[in-house]
Amino acid sequence: METNRQLESGFTLIELMIVMAIILVLTTMAIPSYVGAIKHAREAVLKEDLSTMRAAIDSYTMDKQKAPQSLDDLVQNGYLRAIPEDPMTHANDTWVTDTSDAMYSIDETEPGITDIHSGSQDTGSDGQPYSSW
Repeated sequence: METNRQLESGFTLIELMIVMAIILVLTTMAIPSYVGAIKHAREAVLKEDLSTMRAAIDSYTMDKQKAPQSLDDLVQNGYLRAIPEDPMTHANDTWVTDTSDAMYSIDETEPGITDIHSGSQDTGSDGQPYSSW
């Protein structure tokens, strides 16, 4: 004759707590790797966006014999499809532009954009602030 204990099947409270503890430990180990991977992906996007926009600034300057006055000039003249979103600030209006007093032609009246940086004050994985990239 079988007892009630033998007919019951399932997990005990101790077994469930052990499984939950194992899941918690694995999750705790995985989160830093996930956060690091996200940061590296955003940095890669930032580097690519900066490279693309710097090339557009240079092309505009060479073609028009003057530097662009704003990033919108690059979009309006077809050098960029749109101003990309800064992956660090998640906005497309936080880019910091550098201007130079150097004139590229005699009839140029205003200095224009010569370089661009992220508007983020956070520090990258290389120890440098994103605003200096």
